[in-house]
Formats: sequence, structure tokens, C-alpha cells
Amino acid sequence: MSAIQVYSEIGTLEGVILHPPGPEVENMTPKNAERALYSDILNLAVARREYNQLECLLQELVPTFRVMDLLKDILRSSEIREKIVKKACYNEARPKLIDALLDLNEKQLAKQLVQGVSLERTTLSGYLSNEHFSLQPLHNFFFTRDASMAVGDRVIIARMASRVRDREALIMQAIFDYHPSFRVQTVNLDEETFGKGNVSIEGGDLLIANENITLVGLGSRTTSRGIDFLVKMLSGRKEKHHILVQELPSSPESFIHLDMVFTLLDKDSCMVFEPLILKSNKYQTIQIDVENGKVGSIRNVENLISALASLGMDLKPSFCGGQKDTMTQEREQWHSGANFFAVGPGKLIGYNRNIHTLENLHQSGYEIIKSKDVTDGSTDLSSIHKYVLTIDGAELSRGGGGVRCMTMPFKRKR
Repeated sequence: MSAIQVYSEIGTLEGVILHPPGPEVENMTPKNAERALYSDILNLAVARREYNQLECLLQELVPTFRVMDLLKDILRSSEIREKIVKKACYNEARPKLIDALLDLNEKQLAKQLVQGVSLERTTLSGYLSNEHFSLQPLHNFFFTRDASMAVGDRVIIARMASRVRDREALIMQAIFDYHPSFRVQTVNLDEETFGKGNVSIEGGDLLIANENITLVGLGSRTTSRGIDFLVKMLSGRKEKHHILVQELPSSPESFIHLDMVFTLLDKDSCMVFEPLILKSNKYQTIQIDVENGKVGSIRNVENLISALASLGMDLKPSFCGGQKDTMTQEREQWHSGANFFAVGPGKLIGYNRNIHTLENLHQSGYEIIKSKDVTDGSTDLSSIHKYVLTIDGAELSRGGGGVRCMTMPFKRKR
């Protein structure tokens, strides 16, 4: 059986890749936070405590793998380390770093590739530079969802919207290409067909409804040409496939990915940010049908819920921020209130700070359980049909993402 198997968002989880936030999160200042795609500076100590709740919880439920451990494993090969180092340095116009990096052992090299390479002040140019790093830290890497996407039995390597995240995709491709636990077929966007400019696709925008239906967000992180690439890839399947595209606002920044406004919860339910997904607005929902290697039709549809229903998926929506007022909905959407991660059908993980969202889920039959009640053994999940496991997210949410953003599932039961 392939190491990669993801045919839905809710199938029982059997493997996930994580990256706890490290020094790379602290290696930024207010001056470069915007370039690093942050609107604020995170407190690493607090973010780590919150993330530890997530990791310990997942370790109770499923096999977990850390990016740094997987990366160190493959860097033991001199051939692989040379490929990764040269590609990273040439991509970022830092070829002079290659020899020094190749002299490091796998542990040291993994740290430098993720946490950044400090700028040496041994020349006048270096001394006068406002930069702190010659190879920038990967500030966003704890959002492991974005750089690679398991689709069926393959892994799509993301084309990141911002160059500061390119090395994340490079590392994830190397892990899937070379690590003995995986060694699967990775799929890259074909530059000869789609070119380099204005083409991107990131994992937060890709949701797998079932084997024949894929949802994708069209916005600041995934472009129409990135979606054209996805359509071309999916059209290679023998069976008919449907791609539902949801256009997203370009601002505020909380709308960066589809999973910030829509996630799947169970076989018959989903979480929505109502003002965008169900209320009348200017953002299009488009259905693309592909069969026998080509696009059969492209047309506008009313919304994701009605389009899915027409394809045989009747979903009852739960509401991010509840339904009392738009202010509450907007506040909780800003803090990733729609961003849930399913470890199985109706078995979810999310932030505890979004109290109105959780209350709405409770009214729909979900039991709300604190993560520590699972990790300390005081709650047995085996007898609970539908639940939301909550972690603290006061600091993590300020990074601009939720639990789905911080998890890269590579295997689920069909």
C-alpha cells in the first residue's frame, strides 16, 4: 500500500507531518515582519506551549512525524544534501554559502536550512547591511499544510505565492522524494506550460471533498493559473472529476486560504464563514467538470453548499462565529474560527478561543473537550461519536492560521 493515501478531508487519520515553531519564528523584527508575511511578532515561548498541546494530542491519536527529523534523515546522504543545498542557495542567489553548508553535519545543516544562516560581518558590505541573515529563516514553516498537498496517492509540491517560502516547498519535496518512509511520486507545476509569473498554488487552498470532488480557493495565495495546473493534473484520471473554485477576498489577510472560510467536518457537515460562503456577495463560485482528459464545462454556481449537494454531497453547515451578528463572525474568522482539522469523521481539533463557533458546533451535537483531558487520560474518546478537541490558540492564531494550517496529513482511511 502506498505511503500516501488521502481521498478526503475527514477519513480516519493514519499519518501527519508537523513542525513545532522554533527559533525561526523569533528570528524576525518589526521591520521585516511584513516581508515574513506576519502582521505581528509572536512570543515563541507561548506559541510553543500552545503547539505542544496540539502535538501531544495528535501523538495520542495517530503516528506523527516532525519535519526536522525527516530532514535530518535524508541529509545523511551526501548526494541528497548536495542537491538540496545547491538548489536552495542558487534559488536564493547565495551560491557562496554552498561549501560552508556542505561542511556541516546533518543536524547542523537541517537547523541552518530552517532557522536561517546568519549574515557574516566580515566585509564592509556585510557590516553595513540591514539584513541579519544571508539565508532567511523559514518563519512560516510551522504551517506545514501549505508547502505540499497529498492528493490521492501523490503529493503536489506547492508553488508558493511568496518567494520567502520557496525553501519550505523544496524541503518537503526532498522529504517525499528521498525519505524511505515515503518515496512517492511528487508533482511539480510545469514551468514550460504555465510559466513562472503569477502562478501559485498552496495547500491551505486545497480541500478534498471525496475521490471525485476537489475544492480550491482562488485568491492571494492560489492564482487562476495555479488552478489550471491542478485541473490539468486531475483531468488525467479516468473517472469524471469536479473542481469547485471559491473566489476569496484579497483583504483582510485572514482570507488568505479557502480553509479560513470553509472546512469539512463529517460526511454530512461542514464549517462555513457565512457572509462569504452563503450570503450574497461579489465573490464567484465556479464549477469545472473534467472527463476523459479534458474540461467538459466551466460555469458559475450559487455557492459551495448547493454545488456539493448537486453532486450528491448534502452538507449541513455549522457557522464560524455563530449566527447572532456579523461582528462576532468576523472576529472569530480572523482568529481561524473556520479552520478545523478532522482526525476522523466528526472528530475535530480547533482553537478554544472561538467560543461562539464552538457553541454552534455543540448545538449540532459535538461534545467540546479540552486537549489536556485526553492527554492526561481523564477522557476516553472511544465512546464519543462527535467531538471537538480544543487547544489554546491565543498566540498561534496571531500567526495567521489554525490547526488545519499546522498539519500535513499524508494518509487517511478511505
